[in-house]
Amino acid sequence: MSAFRKSRWPVAALSGTVVAVLMSAVLPTAQPARAAAAASGPSVPARYVQQHLNWQPCAAKPSLECARMAVPRDWHHPGTGADLTVEVSRHRAAGPARRRGVLMMAAGGPGASGLTRPADFAERSPAVAAVYDVVGFDQRGVGRSTPAQCQTDAEFQDFYAHDFRDRSPAALRGVLDRSRRLVAGCLRHSGDLVPWLTTDQAVRDMDLFRALLGVRKISYYGPSYATWLGAYYATEFPGRMERAVLDSNLDFSGTWQDAEGGQPRSFQRRFEQDFLPWIARNDATYHYGRTAAEAKARWEARRRALRGHPLTVGALTIGPNQLDNATIQNIYNANRQFPQLASALSALDHWPSATPAERALVVKLFEHYLSPGFAAVFFSVTCNDTPWRRDIGYWLDRSAKDTATHPLVGARELAYAATCAAWPVPAAPRVRVTGRGLPTTLMLNSVHDPATYYEGARAAHRALRGSRLVTVTGGGDHGQYQNGNACVDGIVDAYLLGGAAPDRDVTCAAGPPPEPPGRG
Repeated sequence: MSAFRKSRWPVAALSGTVVAVLMSAVLPTAQPARAAAAASGPSVPARYVQQHLNWQPCAAKPSLECARMAVPRDWHHPGTGADLTVEVSRHRAAGPARRRGVLMMAAGGPGASGLTRPADFAERSPAVAAVYDVVGFDQRGVGRSTPAQCQTDAEFQDFYAHDFRDRSPAALRGVLDRSRRLVAGCLRHSGDLVPWLTTDQAVRDMDLFRALLGVRKISYYGPSYATWLGAYYATEFPGRMERAVLDSNLDFSGTWQDAEGGQPRSFQRRFEQDFLPWIARNDATYHYGRTAAEAKARWEARRRALRGHPLTVGALTIGPNQLDNATIQNIYNANRQFPQLASALSALDHWPSATPAERALVVKLFEHYLSPGFAAVFFSVTCNDTPWRRDIGYWLDRSAKDTATHPLVGARELAYAATCAAWPVPAAPRVRVTGRGLPTTLMLNSVHDPATYYEGARAAHRALRGSRLVTVTGGGDHGQYQNGNACVDGIVDAYLLGGAAPDRDVTCAAGPPPEPPGRG
């Protein structure tokens, strides 16, 4: 059975098959599950609801327990197709006598691994980890779960090679050809998997995980794409959510086309209004320009130079797209990333005399940008979940404008949009987030977040009725909880530990900007 079809985007019922199947937290026998399923939809085979999680120490994180869970390939037709595997993890509550339940967390992307994240979460928030079993998972298609493959390493590198700003006819044909080849590779290597890599399918995996843990409700923490995942879970299973923290929010009330469409502006804003002024204020350290305009001119000059003469460092080639890549992925967090990005940019400007430590930093920052596995899941989910415009003429025009006005991310807009425009028409149900039947949900966002921009977060907040938005002013970090902001952490901890949500939307001030190493 194919998950792609010609008709588009049926509206999903808010309570699907899994709700009925998993009516009780613990399922001692298959008969009640089968009877409940029969009342609302197709029966889910007993092999899913009767399985037991065989917990063992996680190889990558011995402080965690890991297990494997079998899930249907297609929850809407659970009796067909081979099973998928979802790898799950658990950090047991440090204070079992005070244990209040399960806190499920997920990773961003879509495409990032969430399996070992409960360990870091517990270390950073010991009070929360004392009373919750903190659990995570690799989403279907990711990491140690049944993985998706679309490209070889060489094909992935070629997708991000060249120069996305090049608008010559030959260059544009190359972008479109590589996007079409990516889609063809997904269907060739993982055609029996990628149609079912959707947020709707993933939240049903999550609810099976909840039931196998033996709890009626979960609390939830999710950053970035995991806000979309959490909002869909809460919408499809409102009776299963006790408390939810959505950190750095995509506009999950709309489409992926719209959500990604705002990122050229927001990344450019973060770069020009936060990073460039910061490096200019620290010109005595980095010698990159005394004003933001001077620093931008120097960055653009380096990009032009790399286009004509790419820099080769061992097996690494740094061209204009690689400069974009390193800049994009190092403006998410000011304290952790601004100083290292500034040091790397400065090293490129005096490369012949760069020290071994400077050269090693450049390799570290420029060597890795995403991965073939990440891209396979990212494009599968974002192209499957919601509709995309398929008119390539439209995308050529729009990407030309965004390349001119917001080039840092706007230049690659065509490559991403053309991939979804070439994607087979999916059959994923459209989930409409409303907040109906939910307890108060806590949402966090900074005003200059580059990836999950504030305008989208506000739209998501309006859609998720009854939610409370914590706005972090004066900053643009991506990810607010456990980011050194006592105001944010205090609000989230009070909510998770005692259920105390703010009466209204509130603001917290961002922390001070970082000092260069050796100063402050």
